[in-house]
Amino acid sequence: MELDERKLKILQAIIQNYLETGEPVGSRTISKYTDLNLSSATIRNEMSDLEDMGYILQPHTSAGRIPSDKGYRLYVDTMMEDKVQEIADMKQELEIKADKIDTLLQNVAKLLAVNTNYATMVTKPLYKQKKVKFVQISEVDENQLLTVVVIEGNIIKNKIIDMESSLNKDIVLKLNIVLNTFLQGLDLTEINMKMIQEMKEQAGEYGGILGKILDVIAEAISEEDNMEIYTSGATNILKYPELSDTEKASKLLYTFEEKKQLTQLITDKEAEENNHGIQVYIGEETPVQAMKDCSVVTATYEIEEGVYGKIGIVGPKRMDYEKVVSTLQTLMVQLDEIFKKKT
Repeated sequence: MELDERKLKILQAIIQNYLETGEPVGSRTISKYTDLNLSSATIRNEMSDLEDMGYILQPHTSAGRIPSDKGYRLYVDTMMEDKVQEIADMKQELEIKADKIDTLLQNVAKLLAVNTNYATMVTKPLYKQKKVKFVQISEVDENQLLTVVVIEGNIIKNKIIDMESSLNKDIVLKLNIVLNTFLQGLDLTEINMKMIQEMKEQAGEYGGILGKILDVIAEAISEEDNMEIYTSGATNILKYPELSDTEKASKLLYTFEEKKQLTQLITDKEAEENNHGIQVYIGEETPVQAMKDCSVVTATYEIEEGVYGKIGIVGPKRMDYEKVVSTLQTLMVQLDEIFKKKT
């Protein structure tokens, strides 16, 4: 006999609650655990049917119910398929919203929070080697020069330089040639004083202007060193009793709101060097003081060679590690596919 949706949800709630607590599950717990809005009496009737069908057991007369082998088998064969579909649906939704990297990563954080019921954080990728792909300068008007810098990852930075006098088209062309001849393919750290001096010599009387342009380029590239973190689902972890204490809760929420301390979790050098590396921090292993009663699982994603970001999931120490790790591993592969389509 096939279970209807209501019985299936009640069975799922019994199994999940039993997995979390190890205690027999009663009807009052189920009424709080599901969104079915059923009375305890109705739930008891449904549980009695599930017991008659062999999906749950009553260990002794005064206790709640626990899953039977048959119940576990249905959970594995049917309900775990829903998790695979959830992840597939996640990829589809992410692809729809993948027009901008910022939007994509914000949605990764939101969707992971919904799918795991934990708190999540996602960093915008940091470029280990911020190589210059192209520089273009052009006059905005007689007193302003627009500098456009394209760096690895197709990140575009625009800066305005104030000028004392206008430049003719030939001079602008000459400066563009000098800049691109010397800078294309170089990281900021590779630009030394000797090179700058050679560039100024080639620019002749416009060496001073070229110096200003180089300062602006360095400023634009350095802006990418600022780590941006997207978070979601911070209040999810307050649903767990061991983390709902007022003092603990306020510290956790502040950490997610302030974000600065989160960088300690997502700048792990070992994980950065290991593409798609999964790192698990349990309790005291966590470098953030407010999360000493939590576990944190992070994964490294790669947009292109040398361009990394981090995804982190924060929950109680009794989190469902298998689900979290498998979800992150699957998501890493899916993000790879999305990024390949975008490049």
